Amino acid sequence: MIIAVFDTHRFDRAALEKENLRFGHELHFFEARLDQKTAKLAAGSNAVCVFVNDMLDCLTLKTLHELDVRLIALRCAGYNQVDLKAARDLGLTVVRVPDYSPYAVAEHAVALLLALNRKLHRSYNRVRESNFSLEGLVGFDLHGKTIGIVGTGKIGAIFAKIMSGFGCHLLAYDVTRRTDLPVTYVEPAQLLAESDIISLHVPLLPETYHFLKAETITKLKRGALIINTSRGALIEAHALLDALKSGHVGGAALDVYEEEAGVFFHDLSGQILQDDVLARLISMPNVLITSHQAFLTHEALANIAHTTLNTISAFEHGDVPKDVLVKL
Repeated sequence: MIIAVFDTHRFDRAALEKENLRFGHELHFFEARLDQKTAKLAAGSNAVCVFVNDMLDCLTLKTLHELDVRLIALRCAGYNQVDLKAARDLGLTVVRVPDYSPYAVAEHAVALLLALNRKLHRSYNRVRESNFSLEGLVGFDLHGKTIGIVGTGKIGAIFAKIMSGFGCHLLAYDVTRRTDLPVTYVEPAQLLAESDIISLHVPLLPETYHFLKAETITKLKRGALIINTSRGALIEAHALLDALKSGHVGGAALDVYEEEAGVFFHDLSGQILQDDVLARLISMPNVLITSHQAFLTHEALANIAHTTLNTISAFEHGDVPKDVLVKL
């Protein structure tokens, strides 16, 4: 099939090209994100392959449909960027990569927590300037602390098992309760009130949008740390900023951000950052931000490329696996 691949970078181009030696599709790479303005770049393609910050709203999907694109292949697990009703009405098929490497994301969440708590980002910068002072770098033992895990799917489950090894007490909230994890399931109010650390591992859905907002953040245990490696809009950015300024939230480590589109994955070092909230968050000593990096391992990139191209081949032959098909 002829595939227009949007929002590409060297790391995912290399993985897709290597894996495509097995499949033989015709790949056309575009650095631009897919939206209403760039959709026409897909002319002549049977499918588009998109990432987390591409915008597949109704108008974009209509343009793709008019160009005779039949398949939307997401090289990610989430699909909140797609207008599913419009896709259904237009007869488009939407597929995703439901499981590329839950270990990559869970391990990154642990790395963020350790770095934030032990202030590794601050000490690293000090030592590079020959400042070997330890003032202001005191952290706390994770052993014995209570961690609230919101979402115990594949990633949340791996995170729970890792943190259990640290000797933490684990609370969890999920609509589906598992019996194979070392966690105690509670309601959100109890989880927020009792946890020293909150880690988010749920997809972005209408019911999880702004899970942490002004109202719910006030219910957090004072001084709690927040870790988010899932979706940026799980946290209301303005509310988080206010809670950090007041000291109610002790710190935040974020791999995702509510308004990351157009910022993350790009080198803006020579420009003035226009997002004032993000600029304030970056400037805070108790905030650590990575730019949607949690998925970025060799294993995950290879799995994403294989699943994506294999699914496209399956679509071409009229046999798409149910586990990758997004229900419209």
